[in-house]
Amino acid sequence: MPPQPIPVITVFERSPDRGKGLARDMRVRWALEEAGQAYEVRLVSFSAMKEPAHRALHPFGQIPTYEEGALTLFESGAIVFHIAEHHAGLLPDDANARARAITWMFAALNTIEPPILDLQTTRFQEADKAWYKQRLPIVEDRIRDRLRELSDRLGNADWLDGAFSAGDLMMVSVLLRLKASGLLGEYPNLSAYVARGEARPAYKRAFDAQLAVFTGNPPTG
Repeated sequence: MPPQPIPVITVFERSPDRGKGLARDMRVRWALEEAGQAYEVRLVSFSAMKEPAHRALHPFGQIPTYEEGALTLFESGAIVFHIAEHHAGLLPDDANARARAITWMFAALNTIEPPILDLQTTRFQEADKAWYKQRLPIVEDRIRDRLRELSDRLGNADWLDGAFSAGDLMMVSVLLRLKASGLLGEYPNLSAYVARGEARPAYKRAFDAQLAVFTGNPPTG
């Protein structure tokens, strides 16, 4: 059997999050680390992201992309799903548990993340608008509604559905975007849940690798 090609992912040459682990390539890095899969990185500048060569990989001119031999994927959720399907450790063997883990992946991206992204848009692109002070609390309360529901469902459990899965990986990745806002701290069990994700060795390796791109200092150890 011929050797499997090493995946190549594209990442920001200079990430706007300044190495805080919030760029979407972090989700892909984390999944590959959890799977024990080697990978290579191709740095892409903001201008290069909009050029035809990159748009051939990602039609919307964003990151990350994933290349594995003849296969090219974009969208972090789709990439993580592909990795989870082809490597042990991110999806349960039991068919029903597997389906539930996939459901949590979709919930992270489709239910929890949209109001969080709306908050970021409001704060960084609309702060000078006349409606900003009225709109901000509304957006924050929408997030609180979702966090309360998620907190109730998680309860005292370590993970969303039994053992850690790709569903938790995506959910923790999404919730990390709230740490600076203070909203996550209003829900102690969700704060602890995120901390458990950050404590995983695979997460730490992925974080160090992404931070090294920003600082220009490769991780040691």
